Amino acid sequence: MKQASGAGKPFGGRGARSNDSSRYDSEKRADFDDGWDLEEEVPKLRTEILKDTTRTIIARNSSPDISFNQSINPYRGCEHGCIYCFARPTHAYLGLSPGLDFESKIFVKPDAARLLAKELAHPSYRPQIIAMGTNTDPYQPVERDLKVMRSIIAVLWEFKHPLSIVTKSALVSRDLDILAPMAAEGLVKVFVSITTLDRRIARIMEPRAASPPKRIETLRLLSSAGVPCGVMTAPLIPALNDAEMEDILVAATDAGAKEAGYTLLRLPLEIKDLFREWLESELPDRAKHVMSLLRSMRDGKDYDSDWGKRMTGSGPYAELIRQRFTLATRRLGLNRERAKLTCEKFRRPPRPGDQLPLFG
Repeated sequence: MKQASGAGKPFGGRGARSNDSSRYDSEKRADFDDGWDLEEEVPKLRTEILKDTTRTIIARNSSPDISFNQSINPYRGCEHGCIYCFARPTHAYLGLSPGLDFESKIFVKPDAARLLAKELAHPSYRPQIIAMGTNTDPYQPVERDLKVMRSIIAVLWEFKHPLSIVTKSALVSRDLDILAPMAAEGLVKVFVSITTLDRRIARIMEPRAASPPKRIETLRLLSSAGVPCGVMTAPLIPALNDAEMEDILVAATDAGAKEAGYTLLRLPLEIKDLFREWLESELPDRAKHVMSLLRSMRDGKDYDSDWGKRMTGSGPYAELIRQRFTLATRRLGLNRERAKLTCEKFRRPPRPGDQLPLFG
């Protein structure tokens, strides 16, 4: 496998410790010991923005353990650099590494708003809730300048189309001027993902995401603006952040969250090696314990892809987490009422060139 220069060492503001080849590459390259015991300088890794030339924008799925059928991903790759991100293997389809390439080579869909308006305006389109943030974060750092997400929600608002968002970025509050009126008509809800309240763990595990206090403050801003919001304690990682679950739920509830969810860490394909490498680099004293507990919840494997089990695991430890989550949410009053989004207000606004009705 090829690895980035200085493999195993942290790049500034990056999560992955290596840049292994795509699993589809016919050739593999690897670092080797040249006999010189010299400290190798790790180069600065800059983010590269690339154009995604997709012709459609709404993705559809039929997975039985996913609560949505339609989603939009403005970006491929994510600059947040979360080491655990289950979307990392998708970069392999592009001939790139799920490691450092995933968080430094970001594909942007500049025509997303135009494509979305075209799909929504088609006579055969039937509205269903569109989910965003289900793959890569739509409010990752590059969004601050590119504003692709903002252009998308502006189109959804124009069509009165329902939207759900999951993010770990404080940037979502920038768009309250659109989200607040959407919320008033039952068209949007926002979940903020909070993995840990420990700033040190967050900094090394999610290097370019908002700090834990900023995410709590984001919930407070959303709630104050009338936007229904919730918290995702995800992913839960045994012996790393699972002990914080109740504290996260309390902090989120105090900030105005009304709903909550959780998922267990998933390690499909290349992620298992990337995560293990990160663990051994950053938390070597607990790496074996973390992996042992994970396998105990995955039938002895690093990952179990079975529907119904991949999100929450199985076995005694997974059941203990489920019970703790249930008791905590019940005690805090979370999930008593879930904000329901409506498709009934969907409309196709007139476009230039449309024939106007003859009579009012």
